[in-house]
Amino acid sequence: MTGEEMHALVERLYPICRSITGDGVRRTLEIVGEHLPLDVHEVPTGTPVLDWAVPKEWNIHDAYIKDPSGRRVVDFRRLNLHVVGYSVPVRGTYTLEELRPRLHTLPDQPGLVPYRTSYYSETWGFCLSQKTLDGLDEGPYEVLIDSTLADGHLTYAEHVVHGDSDEEVLISCHVCHPSLANDNLAGIAVAVALAARLESPRFTYRFVFAPGTIGAITWLARNRDRVGRIRAGLTLACAGDPGPLTYKRSRRGDAGIDRVLAHVLAGRPHTILDFSPYGYDERQYCSPGFDLPVGSLTRTPYAGYPEYHTSGDHPGFVTAEAMTETLEVLREAVRVLERDARYRNLSPYGEPQLGRRGLYGSLGGRSDTQEAQLAMLWVLNQSDGGHSLLDVAERSGLPFDAVAEAAAALEAAGLLEREGS
Repeated sequence: MTGEEMHALVERLYPICRSITGDGVRRTLEIVGEHLPLDVHEVPTGTPVLDWAVPKEWNIHDAYIKDPSGRRVVDFRRLNLHVVGYSVPVRGTYTLEELRPRLHTLPDQPGLVPYRTSYYSETWGFCLSQKTLDGLDEGPYEVLIDSTLADGHLTYAEHVVHGDSDEEVLISCHVCHPSLANDNLAGIAVAVALAARLESPRFTYRFVFAPGTIGAITWLARNRDRVGRIRAGLTLACAGDPGPLTYKRSRRGDAGIDRVLAHVLAGRPHTILDFSPYGYDERQYCSPGFDLPVGSLTRTPYAGYPEYHTSGDHPGFVTAEAMTETLEVLREAVRVLERDARYRNLSPYGEPQLGRRGLYGSLGGRSDTQEAQLAMLWVLNQSDGGHSLLDVAERSGLPFDAVAEAAAALEAAGLLEREGS
């Protein structure tokens, strides 16, 4: 997918009303399934999942607040953020004073509509701009929330790209937010683009598209026998805003994925954050019982931009260029994960003669000849079976690709033997 195609996918998904359960999630996964083959899982309400249980399923068909003239002053059909997520059904007539406790605004951002939910408490409410609220008289107002909250299912999906190894790289996106383009439709679009570009990998790549928190908890509960295979992982969110890239380390802090992202992001404007148990589903994957090597990749992080969880997070806020850069960083990270390995120098006593093996001659005319020669010397020196190529790249300051190419040339010349990953 090009950046423009990723942006088009964001625009297509944007109108759908998603939540942690329901038909909006299913419709979202149907559209993702047009791009990738998916295994879709339906988990019944009440199913125990770790310390939680799958909640009731919520669906909504319409909602509004009508003024005395019959005009919809708040209209779910125009913007699904107008209804507090998981609102129970309501029909009645209320004065403005009666409605006020159930109306949510952003006084400091008077033109924007906030995003609010009430997943685990049966209540109802509306979100509107402060500007709209300030223009309302005392009513009375006709109020409707045509929703259902009943036993059903939680829905999530997986796409697996099988590799030579059953060790896995996990990429996880949440699919529970309604019309919010950066959080997290951009993440979904970038994940789809990454998955579509993986061909014959070394590791197995598992893409999980699940509702936030409860979806990741459900996946973990149902895959406890598999999580030991996870070699590296990322939660992917806020992938399309104009801010610089941000990586949050795993709970371990020094996992392989933490080092890979630090190396890949070097040279780009970026921020690296230490782990905290606040944010996206890395909280679940990094809970102490699992302690998986899973970090978080975003652009501007959780709650870090004014449009976050508001109507300002629309498709015009995300850009094809930003999503393309996020995808490029992910692809670079995949290349490092795929090519990193430990080698042993088979001619370790003194520096082997590279010229008679055609290694120096093969570099002639390259613009990066000096870098490539230096990479060979570094690889030979560090290949004692205990250092990985990423170790070499970090210590030498050379690009990982140069180090990996040097290792491949030296192995082909019979000077290196691969020890394993």
